[in-house]
Amino acid sequence: MAPQTRRTSSFPKVIIEKDSDSEQSSSEEEEEEPEPEPEEEEEEEEEEEVSERENGKEVEETLDTKRKGKSPICISLKKVCKVCKKAGHEAGFKGATYIDCPMKPCFLCKMPGHTTMTCPHRVATEFGVIPASHRNARNPLTYVFERQLRPNKSRIKPAYVIPDQVSCAVIRYHSRRVTSLEFHPTNNNILLSGDKIVYGNIHWSILNNMRFNPVNDGTVYAASSDGTVSCTDLETGISSSVLDVNPDGWQGPTNFRMLYGMDIHKERGVVLVADNFGYLYLVDIRSNSKTGEKILIHKKGSKVVGLHCNPVQPDLLLSCGNDHFARIWDMRRIEANSSLYELAHKRVVNSAYFSPLSGSKIVTTSQDNRLRVWDSIFGNLDSPSREIVHSHDFNRHLTPFRAEWDPKDPSESLVVVGRYISENYNGAALHPIDFIDISTGQLVAEVMDPNITTISPVNKLHPRDDVLASGSSRSLFIWWPKDKCEPAEQKDEGKIIVCGKAEKKRGSGKFGDDSDDSDGDTFSSKGKNSKSKKSNFKSSKSTQKKFRR
Repeated sequence: MAPQTRRTSSFPKVIIEKDSDSEQSSSEEEEEEPEPEPEEEEEEEEEEEVSERENGKEVEETLDTKRKGKSPICISLKKVCKVCKKAGHEAGFKGATYIDCPMKPCFLCKMPGHTTMTCPHRVATEFGVIPASHRNARNPLTYVFERQLRPNKSRIKPAYVIPDQVSCAVIRYHSRRVTSLEFHPTNNNILLSGDKIVYGNIHWSILNNMRFNPVNDGTVYAASSDGTVSCTDLETGISSSVLDVNPDGWQGPTNFRMLYGMDIHKERGVVLVADNFGYLYLVDIRSNSKTGEKILIHKKGSKVVGLHCNPVQPDLLLSCGNDHFARIWDMRRIEANSSLYELAHKRVVNSAYFSPLSGSKIVTTSQDNRLRVWDSIFGNLDSPSREIVHSHDFNRHLTPFRAEWDPKDPSESLVVVGRYISENYNGAALHPIDFIDISTGQLVAEVMDPNITTISPVNKLHPRDDVLASGSSRSLFIWWPKDKCEPAEQKDEGKIIVCGKAEKKRGSGKFGDDSDDSDGDTFSSKGKNSKSKKSNFKSSKSTQKKFRR
């Protein structure tokens, strides 16, 4: 037999590109260097000839590979900026320090001329903010409002009480990131939390909003991205769907409706909910069924992410959405293009709320890193009273940041909001939760814990106690003022519950080592303090009862 030769397929050539350390940084340095001697020039000429021959061989090899149908594989190791996609520099977070892209303006205030680290708004949040006037307004409507609706308001601004220490926590309680928090209206020890995928048979997609029934606080309504509004009994855990805007099921991404903004009109007894196409729906609480027709309240095709009824006059509805507007409506004659005022913004509006006690102020959170404040709805609403620069412009895979009022503050000037850009605290990159005085723009307090390294976009202040609940990634944290917390050496370890695979990492002491959108970690029933896979509302209720003080 003739000897058989083994055919070896030629692999394509691999070309590695990387930054050369020998490259000179500027033309000036080239001029400053001394001229080479003749011998060195001859050596360089010989090297150039050799390199030309090698380059010729490389060109021939690449041509041969192209003829054979195999193009060379190029692997680039050059530094490429993640912001502008250009080579030669880097940008973004490097450890706990943020490096700016020289081709882009300041990431915080969006203005050129300085970096994010040296931004004056980063040094002082009140920079450029005009404080609220302390003089009595001469507007007759404001005078009547002050005399009749707020006669018990203190003329002296009380001191703020800031919950700044973690009292208890549930680590990795949710399988996905926390999207909504709501305190019980009458029971101080119950907190409800919703996430991207709710356990049980309630919803199969993101839970965007929750509201308690004003008549029966044992039931809660929830709006989800699956296009349904659910009504859940907290005692039994039984849930029923009261609205489904996709009766025919999935008809493609261009036709599928998701529900985002939600609130309850207490006097009319209706649930208000809005979708991602700009429409408003009404659900009757008594019959738990849809009433009336849908109403276009924002630009058609835009997402309506927030709804809020005025606490004093519920017929005043405040909405906000992705069309860069927040709008005020009169529920007695609401229809398309009938808004009372349009509050323009430069980018998407994440939230808009009336003040909790008087309903006379408005605070909005926009994606342009601005908190906008209107001091009086009876005044000029063409432009905000002040704009406060704050870091909350985020990428996807995060719950939107929302600045929320402190419901206990009689001066209606304190809001709480999470921060996106991290700060370097002893070498650790932490994302504080900010308490801001919107009347002056000053940063009242920034609360943080060295063990919480994830971002906390969802924050809720207790309506009666000095308590803050925050949702950071999949975990829940309860904050109390330091003077009301137990000393560290006397703190009960049972107040920190670790769920799922995070239980293995408990010895490290870090609470923020998980990813917001990882699908690998499921809820585990191991251990004494773990809960079973029941309805998420029921689980939240039982867990918070265990932590009451």
